[in-house]
Amino acid sequence: MHVNTSAPSAGRLQPPDPLRLTGPRPRLEELARLFRIFSEFLRGFRQLHFVGPCVTVFGSARFDEQSHWYKLGRSVGAELGRAGFSVMTGGGPGIMEAANRGARDVGAPSIGCNIILPFEQQSNPYCDVVLTFRHFFVRKVMLVKYSYGFVVLPGGFGTLDELFEAITLIQTKVIAGFPVVLVGRSYWDELMDFIETRLVRHGTISPEDRSLFHVTDDPAEAAKYIEEIARRRFGLKYGQKMRRRWWLFE
Repeated sequence: MHVNTSAPSAGRLQPPDPLRLTGPRPRLEELARLFRIFSEFLRGFRQLHFVGPCVTVFGSARFDEQSHWYKLGRSVGAELGRAGFSVMTGGGPGIMEAANRGARDVGAPSIGCNIILPFEQQSNPYCDVVLTFRHFFVRKVMLVKYSYGFVVLPGGFGTLDELFEAITLIQTKVIAGFPVVLVGRSYWDELMDFIETRLVRHGTISPEDRSLFHVTDDPAEAAKYIEEIARRRFGLKYGQKMRRRWWLFE
């Protein structure tokens, strides 16, 4: 059963203040900002507490449904749903929409964490639960906190930021060894070469850090990889009285 949660309207969440990162502001203004940040965290924690174990899918907002990458993202969402996971994305168009749509195709819970930008980004229509955030860092906490793995499809600066933040958190053991899967070898090949020929060769990462992520072209392989680690490392199992998509701790 899907749970529909109305997100706050863009009118209530105003676009980001371009001066907020330009240095100290008046004290009352800073205090008000702290309360806004706290309220976003509180709303996110409350609404996502019962969504079930999620996998977060990252990817570009710029691909339309005719794109090969959109179709691949939709397959990824479907395979994750079949494996028993809720599918969480940034809630926007492109690959985010594709992954949410794939989850919807197989009856799995589909969650979107949208962001208010100076240009309007509408949430896609395939989310059962939509949260809209004003602050990128609050949104990123939600995308990580409720996930048991991450799938990264082709994307731009935002996708790379999300990918490397997730890997950094795992590398530094701030979060446990969560599975990270990059889908689309032809897109990621040159990045893999850069990691090998620059980062590893110059010693800025350890050779074993290459094992922090898995690369594939196969959505089913990506889902199986995450499922196996979730069951082995995090002690998740299917509940006997629930549908396959819902998990319990052992």
